[in-house]
Amino acid sequence: MTAPRTPRTVPPSPSPSPASGPAPGVPAVPLDLAGRTALVTGAAGGIGRACALRLAAAGAEVRAVDRDAEGLRRLAERAEGLPGALKQVHLDLTDLDAAERAATGTDVLVNNAGLQLVRPIQDFPPDVFRTVLTVMLEAPFRLVRGALPHMYGRGWGRIVNISSVHGLRASAYKSAYVSAKHGLEGLSKVVALEGAAHGVTSNCVNPAYVRTPLVERQIADQSEAHGIPADRVVSEVMLADAAVKRLIEPEEVAEAVAYLCGPQASFVTGASLVMDGGWTAH
Repeated sequence: MTAPRTPRTVPPSPSPSPASGPAPGVPAVPLDLAGRTALVTGAAGGIGRACALRLAAAGAEVRAVDRDAEGLRRLAERAEGLPGALKQVHLDLTDLDAAERAATGTDVLVNNAGLQLVRPIQDFPPDVFRTVLTVMLEAPFRLVRGALPHMYGRGWGRIVNISSVHGLRASAYKSAYVSAKHGLEGLSKVVALEGAAHGVTSNCVNPAYVRTPLVERQIADQSEAHGIPADRVVSEVMLADAAVKRLIEPEEVAEAVAYLCGPQASFVTGASLVMDGGWTAH
C-alpha cells in the first residue's frame, strides 16, 4: 500500500436537527486507497452512502451496491469530482450468486446493507425473518467468499462489517435483526482468523442508533410495539441506555471504517469497534 496522502475532505452532511446535538467536527483520518477497489453494500443511503463517499474521497474505485437505482444515481452525482471513481451496481442481495460475483476483485469490502422489522416474536413473519438473515448474514458470507481470492492473491484486504450495538446486546421485538448481527460478529471473527496469514483484516463497527432512513422508519414501529407516542421513542427507547444523548451521524461511522482500512489499523482484526455512546458500559 502506498504512503498515506494528506487527509482529504469528506463531503459534508446535512446539518442535524437541534435536538440531536452539534454535528461532529472530527477531521478525516489519513487514508489513501488509490489503486484499490472497494465494494459497499446498501450504498444508496445512510451509512452505506457515507462510506461510499468516504472511500471514493480516499481514491478508491468504489462499487456502490444497492437495489435502489434512484438512490445510486443521486450518490453518483455526489461523488463527482472526488479523487476516486464510483460505479453504480444495481443488485438485490437476495440474489446470492450475483452478490458473490459482484465481490470478485475487491480489495475493501464493507458489508452494510440491512433491514429491520420491529415485532414481538409471536407476530414476526417467518418470511421476513428469513429475508433479514439472507441479506444481513448469508449475503455477507457470499460477498466475503467472492472477495477473498483476490485479497489473498494481493496479500492485502480489508473487510469491515457494519454490525450494531445489537450485535453485542439484545433488544425486545428485534429477533431477526439481533440474530443476524450476532451471526455477523461470529462470521467476522472467523474471517479474521483465516485471513490473517494473507494480510486480510476483518472487523465489525458497532454503532448504536444512527441518523439513517432505517432508524427513522423504526420510530413508528417502536411506537406501536411499546405503546408510546412517536415523539417519545427516541428519548425513551433509542437513547435510554446511551450516556451520550444524540443519534450518531453516518459520517462518524464512515470515519471508523476509514480507520480500519488504513495502515494504522493493520494489527486490528477480529475486533468490534463500539460506537454506542456508553450503552454497553452499563
